[in-house]
Amino acid sequence: MFIHVIFGKMVAQKLEYIFKKFEHKGEFDSYEELASGHINDTYLIKTKKKPFFVLQRINHGVFKDVPGLIENKVAVSRHIQDKLKDLSKKKRKRRVLAFAKTNTGASYHKDEEGNYWNLMYFIDDSVTYETVSNEEIAYEGGRLMGQFLTLTSDFDVSKLIEVIPRFHDMSFRYMQFEEALKVASEERLNKAKEQIQLVEDYKEEMHIIQGLKESGAIRTRVTHNDTKISNILFNTKNKGLCVIDTDTVMPGIVHYDFGDAIRTICNTAAEDETNLDLVEFNVSYYKAYTEGFLKKMGPFLSPLELKYLPLGAKTMIFIMALRFLTDYLNGDVYYKTKYPEHNFDRAKNQFKLIKSFSERIDILDK
Repeated sequence: MFIHVIFGKMVAQKLEYIFKKFEHKGEFDSYEELASGHINDTYLIKTKKKPFFVLQRINHGVFKDVPGLIENKVAVSRHIQDKLKDLSKKKRKRRVLAFAKTNTGASYHKDEEGNYWNLMYFIDDSVTYETVSNEEIAYEGGRLMGQFLTLTSDFDVSKLIEVIPRFHDMSFRYMQFEEALKVASEERLNKAKEQIQLVEDYKEEMHIIQGLKESGAIRTRVTHNDTKISNILFNTKNKGLCVIDTDTVMPGIVHYDFGDAIRTICNTAAEDETNLDLVEFNVSYYKAYTEGFLKKMGPFLSPLELKYLPLGAKTMIFIMALRFLTDYLNGDVYYKTKYPEHNFDRAKNQFKLIKSFSERIDILDK
């Protein structure tokens, strides 16, 4: 107990030190770790007087160009703020992430250990969900993500860096998978035998979206690239407020964002649920999300983009299954895990979701 208290004080002192490197009027009071993400370290900074703040350490082991990453999300947020200029400053801060500059005017602080930090204003009276519990939340999630893509539809994507090169490139993910097969332990290869075969079975279908992108048939635009439901803030009445966690904002195609949202919104369980009987594809949530999404984004999509939205959903469920499985075979070097089989459980979960999606595809077409 004593060791935990001492460690907590050391963390608080470190966070307060970093917090003071940014330009704001807040006085550090306490902190809470926000542990929902797989990659970065994120903290709620409570001050003596509101507003509170969110302080984030970007994982520079995963993201190779952290300054570029931060400039991406700051630039996109400013663009959206400009599009919402008819709203008051107070309302804008609830509809789009607002970043604080450092005392030297930079968008981030680099500490003595080489860690990169950025600071955002915390959005009060907001909630997030790991899973969807009703059609209203699904609809609002779709509406808000559609609005995010609509508001950034005129942003010059050439100004954005590719935060993670070939992030949703299926050929690249298959190459990583094949490399993982070469270094995986015999034990893990045997455990994952069924899932490894599924990866081979899906290979041709899972390259269709990439082929359309590479041919130029589908437009490249600003995309969020991590559109799980937990990256949308809701108010206490379940109305969508703000899209958050924009670390992976970069050039992409609409199918990435639509598909990744569907895989979380339409999974009847958390993505690491081990009881696969609980993992099903929820058709009613799919329809609700799609309705909200197209209400905002529909006029900005081509007929070809619309046609392949369902396959985009299946593709994004698959690519996450593939990435979880690859990380498991590699010995869990990318995603944070809580126990040795965590990534394997995640992969099995996503493969079950694909199976359920495929069984219901006829219903989705009606």
